[in-house]
Amino acid sequence: MLNTLIDGLLRGNVYALGAVGISLVFGVMNVVNFAQFSFFGLGAMLAWFFVAQEGLPFWLALPLVLAICAALGLVINISVVRPLAKFLPLAAMLSTYAVSQILDNVSQIAFGAQFRVFPKVMPTSNLHIGNMRFGTSDVVMLAITAVVMVVMSLFLKFGKIGRAIRATAQDQEAALQMGIPVGQVQHVSFVIASTLGGLAGVFIALYVGVANPTSGLDIGLTAFVAATLGGLGSLVGGVIGGFVLGILEAFGIYFFGDTSREIIIFVILIVVLILRPGGLLGKVPLISTEPLTGTFLGKGRPLRIPRWVWPAAFVVGGIVIPLVANDYVLTTGTQVLIYAVIAAGFTVTAGQSGVLALGQAGPIAIGAYTSALVTMNLHFSFWAALPVAGLSAAIIASVLASPIWGVKGHYISIATLGLGIAIVAIIQLVEPQGIYNIPVPQWFGAVLSTPVAYYLIDFGVLVVTLLVMWRIRRSHLGKVISSVGSDEVAALASGVRGRNYKALAFAISAFFAGVGGSLLAHQYTYIDPTIFTMLMSLLVVTIVIMGGVSLPYGAVVGSIILIGAMELLRFTPELRIIVYGLVLILVVRFRPGGILVRNS
Repeated sequence: MLNTLIDGLLRGNVYALGAVGISLVFGVMNVVNFAQFSFFGLGAMLAWFFVAQEGLPFWLALPLVLAICAALGLVINISVVRPLAKFLPLAAMLSTYAVSQILDNVSQIAFGAQFRVFPKVMPTSNLHIGNMRFGTSDVVMLAITAVVMVVMSLFLKFGKIGRAIRATAQDQEAALQMGIPVGQVQHVSFVIASTLGGLAGVFIALYVGVANPTSGLDIGLTAFVAATLGGLGSLVGGVIGGFVLGILEAFGIYFFGDTSREIIIFVILIVVLILRPGGLLGKVPLISTEPLTGTFLGKGRPLRIPRWVWPAAFVVGGIVIPLVANDYVLTTGTQVLIYAVIAAGFTVTAGQSGVLALGQAGPIAIGAYTSALVTMNLHFSFWAALPVAGLSAAIIASVLASPIWGVKGHYISIATLGLGIAIVAIIQLVEPQGIYNIPVPQWFGAVLSTPVAYYLIDFGVLVVTLLVMWRIRRSHLGKVISSVGSDEVAALASGVRGRNYKALAFAISAFFAGVGGSLLAHQYTYIDPTIFTMLMSLLVVTIVIMGGVSLPYGAVVGSIILIGAMELLRFTPELRIIVYGLVLILVVRFRPGGILVRNS
């Protein structure tokens, strides 16, 4: 048990460093910084490169790693994040996600994608207290973290810039009026956060003994949960959240096994947000609109779509492409159409109800597994399994999400992210090996397994989805949901219970996500939990934002660009993701409402 406690402290040590950086940036910029995740992996790889490849002593390599991370963080903030954070919190958050993808893939190109054995720079098991064994490296990591936290505390309490950071975090507008250079404060905060991310990456490489360019996602996500647990914007809360989460995670793995890790983490997160909105030490959000959506809408004027475009698009998509396209184009087209179905359904939640749910991979997975199981075990046809998958995703996701609709601000988006990851983790616990030989669709005994057949099925489902979404938007129900997203206080004053309508919008989106999951399952004929990742959820979000967050047909445009056009770079997957990140940054910078914008 003592060894488990040490393990928890070491995990918490890394999470605390990352959580402090995430909370620092959030406090002074009101931005959820996904780029922080990449600094974990980057710090680990840079340390490996300097020590293993260049032969530098560890204590010389460490400051070099921190200096590079600090400089890179400053460049990212100046060029990408700050220009958007001043006006559009959602755009800034998406830009940090794009930067994260670019950093991860540049790192893979530079260092290789494989895991690297990290040099043993210090003993790892040379000390003991009774039966509890630990190493010099463990003591050094904890000591460095303690020193960093003490220095940070003194800096924030007594330093001129530190006091400016605290003032900016408390009230940015008041800080500006008092003459505090908020821009410089934000630059310093981003530099500190990036440095702490690099340091945490070095520590995790020392702890596990390996380094990988993409290892930052898993650790960074847990640090993000730790920051939320402690309270976004609270540095002390970040430290407490990191160590509490590390210890609970270690004991959870000790009692229930490693497969339960993500379930434990995100169940803790959701429970804390329900019981203590705002985290343990953070401020309880009092705002009535969601800052990740409401501030993003209403930018620019809508593009008028001539009426002839709709029948022309139907003819091209439903007749011309199936007749003239080859199998490769049709196969790519099926992916475009499936993601368009999922994203079009998601516009009800993100565009109308004003909630940026970040966990769509969960309902997609529910739909995929439901459809696979009922066709294989209950001998449902594909056509019967398709709506059953959607209904199952809507019901299960709605029941699991029902406690979170009282949470406000950024926290509701974070709670949905945790919910989606927890759903996939539960599925992995129940079906760890995946499902093979999923039946393909049939029509009166004829097997529909060709690319053109899959394409036509997906196209038909997309047409129905767009018609349903159009009908919902024009209905009284759609207008009520839109009123909740536009101004929840005014809607409540009119007798509209915003919480209920947010839940309903989420259920509608989950239904179409489940339908998309069913289409994926029967066309892949194999599914496993590794398909349904956080990156899938964020891909759905970026598709919606690119096309227009409140426009169902904009989801089709976003899917064509992010799924179809990116397929041109399929032979260079790292470059493909880099281009995807750059395109996303350019869109949120110059077309913040999406390619097809709409006033709220």
